[in-house]
This record gives sequence, structure tokens and C-alpha cells, in this order.
Amino acid sequence: MKHHHPPHQHDEHAHEHSHDHEHDHGHAEQHAHQHSCGCSGAAASTLAALPAAQATGELLRTPIRILQMDCPTEEALIRNKLSHMPGVQDMEFNLMQRVLTVSHQPAVLPGILAALRSLGFEPQTGDTPAARAAQPAPAAWWPLALAGVAAAAAEVCSWLALPGWLAGLLALAAILSCGLSTYQKGWIALRNRTLNINALMSIAVTGALLLGQWPEAAMVMVLFTLAERIEAHSLERARNAIGSLLQLTPPQAMVQQADGSWQNMALADITIGGTVRVAPGERIALDGVLLAGSSSVNQSAMTGESLPVEKNVGDSVYAGTLNASGSFEYRVTAAANDTMLARIIHAVEQAQGARAPTQRFVDNFARYYTPAVFLLALAVALLPPLLAGGSWHDWLYKALVLLVIACPCALVISTPVTIVSGLAAAARRGILIKGGVWLEQGRHLRWLALDKTGTITHGKPEQTDFVALGEAKPGDYQQLAASLAGRSDHPVSQALSRAAAQQALAPLPVNQFRALPGRGIQGNIAGRDYLLGNQRLLQESGHCPPALATQLAALEAQGKSVVVLLDDSGALALFAVADTIKPGSSAAIAELHQLGVKTLMLSGDNQATATAIASQAGIDEARGNQLPQDKADAIAALAGQGLVGMVGDGINDAPALARADIGFAMGAMGSDTAIETADVALMDDDLAKIPAFVRLSRTTHAILVQNIALALGIKAVFLLLTLLGMGSMWMAVFADVGASLLVVGNGLRLLRK
Repeated sequence: MKHHHPPHQHDEHAHEHSHDHEHDHGHAEQHAHQHSCGCSGAAASTLAALPAAQATGELLRTPIRILQMDCPTEEALIRNKLSHMPGVQDMEFNLMQRVLTVSHQPAVLPGILAALRSLGFEPQTGDTPAARAAQPAPAAWWPLALAGVAAAAAEVCSWLALPGWLAGLLALAAILSCGLSTYQKGWIALRNRTLNINALMSIAVTGALLLGQWPEAAMVMVLFTLAERIEAHSLERARNAIGSLLQLTPPQAMVQQADGSWQNMALADITIGGTVRVAPGERIALDGVLLAGSSSVNQSAMTGESLPVEKNVGDSVYAGTLNASGSFEYRVTAAANDTMLARIIHAVEQAQGARAPTQRFVDNFARYYTPAVFLLALAVALLPPLLAGGSWHDWLYKALVLLVIACPCALVISTPVTIVSGLAAAARRGILIKGGVWLEQGRHLRWLALDKTGTITHGKPEQTDFVALGEAKPGDYQQLAASLAGRSDHPVSQALSRAAAQQALAPLPVNQFRALPGRGIQGNIAGRDYLLGNQRLLQESGHCPPALATQLAALEAQGKSVVVLLDDSGALALFAVADTIKPGSSAAIAELHQLGVKTLMLSGDNQATATAIASQAGIDEARGNQLPQDKADAIAALAGQGLVGMVGDGINDAPALARADIGFAMGAMGSDTAIETADVALMDDDLAKIPAFVRLSRTTHAILVQNIALALGIKAVFLLLTLLGMGSMWMAVFADVGASLLVVGNGLRLLRK
């Protein structure tokens, strides 16, 4: 198994789950390079502020925003340029956010920025509102439309056998209208000894022109540029899938001023501790705690819950959630850049930075694939004419077609788009996955260990049984017991008080009240002494006939705590209290079983209680009397039986969570600790989100496999057609950009599920 470090401190809602991210199942490093794509400079909203440069020993880690960097093409160019620079230690790419983080010696930063500018980029290191809001300038469509008309006219001239110079002029006009940026990027790549799609396309189009294939050269450039635009538009959906959450927060909020008046203020100007008023139907602007009023709040954008949650004084509310019909005031507890919503967005952005296993495989494959096909194209151009007397014109043309086919864009794009779409789809359901590695590995889950209290059960005991043994009305016994229980803060006593309150039974005055440690409580009501306690108290009173003892044993065998109401004549009534199962727990366990996941409950309660709860929930195996280390040992013992997950919500679950291959934190709402440390954080207490996570993982993997097969299969077909003499440049363009569009569209299907 993976972890052997001691548990950290927790808050009451979350697990400290610190990972070294070195799993036996191929987990990605936490600082792996981001590799995502949108193969053009399409506009995209900046989701987060650019972090400040951080000192690490003698090195600086400087985040640099590069608006023109949004594709593996640019990443490869930058990596090739900077990796050989003295003083540059490491690079991390977040292409979705267009941020390059460089670990470097302080003195070389100006050289890094100069090197980036030499590649045609405009690096930004400052963190100003203007810089964060900056977007790449949208490309104008009219030059592309003009180029399309010119290319089509060149084709018509060729078909009608009009003068060659006319077709040539029209073709040149088309290429100059839409292809200059491709040539510029291609020249920069070649100058830096990098073979990317721009370099390959520039070589191919120039070669076609030199061979006199004017109309085809023009149409290839037009189709390539058009496909890039369409692809970029499709990729915006993946890029903005999480960023759209930011639109949930209003730009202003109504804040109480020092003189008691109310004024609309920008979120950035509102300080922690301020009082905000929310009107019916408004979105909540900042995290806070209710001071006055009540309402129901729709939290579906963050938790995936379909029903609104009732909020009263003292309850927490979160930025981006929607207030329903009530009005209330709340005290701000987090600044605009530190709300629960902001932390969720940041967590998903960070998750995009860790390459999943399939993505690492694809990246490694592409590294060798492109040079191999380029060498094949060179061999096709030279060997047949030199060795077999073939036509230079024909074989050069085939080689140029192969160059266009060679670009692995579709293959490289396929994995990050699919992974990001899966992460975004999960976040919309209230499942926060901390990296593509967890999203991919969830499909291998074979065992799931679960804490009992707060995970399977509500974590709060409730009265489940009541049996009147005396001759009085049952309600009288319940009122007597609740009157005594109301003087105690024991969880069992509180359960009896809540049950009586639900039946509108008012407590009676209690005199001479005293606690009986380890047994129960005693008091005088209306001049008569009563006892309320456990079986030990009953036995010591001498009023425990065999029939009553059997009745008590039967209830305790069901995992229930039994208390008895007595007076000097004997037992008057018995009450059973138990921690009840959450409504969806049994259904969630059944779903896990359908998915082939075995379940194990680890509880600190006695074995009888653990067995009873496990039986009610349909759990395969239950272990009681589990100390924190016992839970960790149970997880370790499952090693070798498949991927093991652990789900819990308490401090005592920390060692087991650390031992598990995937740690699930229940009820992460309100807990930044859980968001920062869990592998998968479930934003509410719904256990059904775990089978949903497994299904999403399996769907994501299926789409990844489909995309790789599509990308390689299409290229293989067109490669074969070219070698057989049936390929053309048009086909090559469709093989490249058509495959790219297919895999992007297929990956984005996850957002629609």
C-alpha cells in the first residue's frame, strides 16, 4: 500500500489526508506538467489570480501567464527553448489556465522572459486585475472567408483549364489571407529545431506550391485554419467548464455600514466580519454564518443536491448558492478569493496539472511517433526515386502528405480534454476529484472500507423502539422519561427528549435530580421517585424477570442501546435508541455491489452494533471495536485484492484514509481541510456519490480508449492510403484536423452526462 506517514490533525468535518502521491498503481506526481490543449489562441476566462513567486531554497518558482500558450504545440516549443537554459531547474505547464511555472535561479528571470518573447509570446509576471482579465485577441473571420473564396476560385480555374497564372495568383491570395500566422509559427519552430504542426504544415504547403499544386496548397491551408478555429471553439467548453462557476457569484452585495445604513459594495471591498443582507431570489456573494432570518438555499451548484437546504441562525451559507423565498442577514467569514467556491475552483485547476496514467502514456508515445513518421516521409521522398527510378514529383508529393498526417495533435489532445471534462462533470455533481489519476483509477476500485458514524449512519442516536410495561397510558411513561432525560446531556437522553418533543409532550418538573454514573439518572416527579437507566441499573434494582431480560437482549442484538424507566414497583417502560442509517446508504451499498465493489465497515462501536448496522445497510463485512490503528491495519490487509478505498468523516479515520489507495472525505462542505487533503471530497454527506464516481471513472476510461483508437486508427488508414498512392493533401488535412475534432467532441460528451 502507499502511505506510512502519521495522521495529521483534523477538524470535525474532514480528514487530513496528506499524500506523497507515489502509488503502486501508477499515480502521477503532484507536480507533473500540465498538458491540456486548445490548439489555437481562443479566448478563455482567467479563473484564478496569478500566484506570487515563491522562494524554494536558492530557487524561485515564478508563475508566468502566456496568453498565446494553450496547446501542446506551444508547450513543446517552450520546453525545448527553456530546458537547456542555465539556471532553469524545472517547468510546470497549466495550459488550461495558460500559466507556466518555472523553478529557476533568481538572476535568470530576465533571460527566461526574453527567450519566451523570442518565440513570439507575451509573458506576464505581474498579478494585476488588468492582467488577470486579459484574454487573447479574438481572430477576425473575414480574412478566412476571403481565403476560402480565393481557394475555391483557384479550384474552379484548375477545373476549367484557365491560365495557370490565374490559379496561382488566387492560391497565393488565399494563403496570404489565412496562412501567415501558420508560416510565422512554423518558422519559429524550425528555427528552434522543433517539428510541430505549424512547421509541418508550412513545409507541406510550400512543397505543394513548388510542385505546382496551387489550388490544393491553397485549400489545404484554408481547411487547416478553419479546423483550428472550430477546434478552439470546441475546446472552450472544456476550458470554461469550471470557470463558469465563477459566474455564480454576484459582483456586489448589500453590506451594513458603520452608521447602520445599507450599501451595495464590490466583493473585493467587503471585509471578513461584515454583515451582508440577502434578498429572496438572490445569489449569495460570500461565505458566512446566519445572524438573523431564515430561508432555504439551493446548493446544487456545489453539492449536486436536488433539494434546497433549510438555513437558520447559526447555519453556514456559501458563495454562489441561491437563496429561495426568505430574507436573511449573515456575517462574512471568508474573503472573495477564499470562499468555498473559490477553493473548489482552485482544487480542480490544480487537479488539471497532474497527468493521469493514460495521458503520460500518450505523451511518451507522441514523443517518438512524430520523428518516426517524419523519417518515414523523408524515406518516401528519397528512396524510391534513388533506388527504383521513381518519379521525384510523385514521391515528394506523397512525402508531403505524410508530413501533414504525422502531427499527433488529435492523439495528444484526446486525453487532457477527456480528463478535464470528467473532472468538471464530477464537480458539478458535488464530487471534487483531486486529479486525473484518481478519476482514472476509480474504475479499479474493488474494496471500499467505510466508517459507520456519520458515513453510513447519521451520527446522532434516535429513539427507535418504545414498549410500555405498566398499566398507565404509554404517553405518560414517555413524558416521565423525557422529563428525566431533559436534565442530562447524554446522547441517549437527548434522543428520548427529541422523541417526546416530536409528540408535543411537555417536560414535567423534576426534583432531587442526580446522576448515577455508569447506570443512569434519578429524580422525583410529582412526589414519586423514578429511575432511568441501563440494564445494569435494572439488575441492581432487583426488578429484572427473565422475560424482560430476553426482551432487552433481543433489542441489544440489533445494535440498539436500551434504557428502562423504573419506579419502586419495577420496570414501567423500555426505550431503545440507535444511530439510524441514512436514507440512501443501503441503496448506495447495493449500487457498489452491482459495480463489483466489496464493502467493509470499520467501527469503534461494539461488534454487535457494527454487525446490526452492516446487516441493515447490506455491507459485506463488519468489524467492531476498531481503534484508529486497527482501521489502518484492516486497509493494509486488503492489499493485493485490488484497489482499496476508504470513506469517513472523523479524526479516527485518518490513518485508514492515508493507507487507502483512494481516500474519500464525506461532507466536505464548510471544510477547506477536506478539500485540500482528500483524494476525492464529497461535498455533502451523500454516499451515493461514490458509485457515481466509479461509473464516471469507467465512462472516462472508455472514452479515453475510444479517442486513442480514433486518433491512431484514422491516421493509420490515411497513412496506408498515401503509401498505396491513393492519398492526397486534402485527405491528410482531414486525417489530422478531422481526428482532432472527433476526439474533442467525444471527450466533451462527459459534460453532457
